[in-house]
Amino acid sequence: MLVLFETAAGYAIFKVLDESKLQEVDSLWKEFETPEKANKVVKLKHFEKFQDTTEALAAATAMTEGKMGKSLKKVLKKVVAKEAHEQLAISDAKLGGVIKEKLNLSCVHSPAVAELMRGIRTQMESLITGLPPREISAMSLGLAHSLSRYKLKFSPDKVDTMIVQAISLLDDLDKELNNYIMRCREWYGWHFPEVGKIITDNLAYCKSVRKIGARTNVATTDLSEHLPEEVEAEVKLAAEISMGTEVSEEDIGNIMHLCDQVIEITEYRTQLYDYLKNRMMAIAPNLTVMVGELVGARLISHAGSLLNLAKHPASTVQILGAEKALFRALKTRRDTPKYGLIYHASLVGQTSAKNKGKISRMLAAKASLAIRYDALGEDTNAEMGVENRAKLEARLRHLEEKGVSSSAPYCKQERHVLGIEHGKALTL
Repeated sequence: MLVLFETAAGYAIFKVLDESKLQEVDSLWKEFETPEKANKVVKLKHFEKFQDTTEALAAATAMTEGKMGKSLKKVLKKVVAKEAHEQLAISDAKLGGVIKEKLNLSCVHSPAVAELMRGIRTQMESLITGLPPREISAMSLGLAHSLSRYKLKFSPDKVDTMIVQAISLLDDLDKELNNYIMRCREWYGWHFPEVGKIITDNLAYCKSVRKIGARTNVATTDLSEHLPEEVEAEVKLAAEISMGTEVSEEDIGNIMHLCDQVIEITEYRTQLYDYLKNRMMAIAPNLTVMVGELVGARLISHAGSLLNLAKHPASTVQILGAEKALFRALKTRRDTPKYGLIYHASLVGQTSAKNKGKISRMLAAKASLAIRYDALGEDTNAEMGVENRAKLEARLRHLEEKGVSSSAPYCKQERHVLGIEHGKALTL
């Protein structure tokens, strides 16, 4: 029997000297306690060293994917093919199938072979001659770094990371914006409190404050760029009778700097939202059509990746994000929640309170199909999502119409009881 052993330095082919030792799997490790014992079990037949790290990386990636690389094919043709009658022990059963198919060599993979590989690895330095331990260590480290970089570069999950980071940053920006705007309104409110009630839009408020500065400048300031004509007139009128206190130029300067921050963060948030929308349409178009880009991104972020989300059943997708409520309900033996993050989807939002549970369940079922199609399918179109959304909208209309028709007899009866049917009013 021959043994194919892979190292960071190259491929080693060993000849098993005593195959009877492989019968005793549990005690096989004892045969590799010392280099002398190990040399009595296996003997190095051939060692094919890698030329550089690139070749080692290509061989390692091919092995992890269960494929036969060029260097391995070369070794097997050179050494093993000469002794085609011998069995070849390999560590990966999938690779064994490929070798048998391509080179017609008999491959074996068993617990005994796994234990044999483990024994060879423990005594590798003594079994593979002409390769210093320091060199093996350096090659292993170099290959590990190269393989990590390769996997990071070509990881199919790496695009999910962009969505997870983008939605997390978007939520952080919203929190910061709320804090900044609240602080800005409160701070400038000491000087000109009336303007806070007149201008309700936060961005328009900050832009207006940035342009006005001190309250005394309102009369000479043109705000038509940021406000409608009637609102601008109302602001100018309020400035003449304002109850606010006087503040210094330094205070106004700091408020303006805060307004600049709010405007800048708001513009970046808009840009980030567009980026997230484009990313979601590229990575998960069907999920985006079903629940929207924000809810879809939050579901992916909550699960960790699109592939992880695809592994969840529809019932889990439905309550994803409501874990605390679920466990609290289970603990207190009350009704479990009907929806989690999916509650914020537009289809659930436009439904009446009575039908929200039904629609969220149906939406979760269709969304889980869309997620799997996006994660595992080869197509990148959103046809399936559009079709399923149309079905859900039709079902929603049916439920709403059913609800209206079922409540109609009650309304008719109620009108009759009150004595207001046919225009007759009941005098109390």
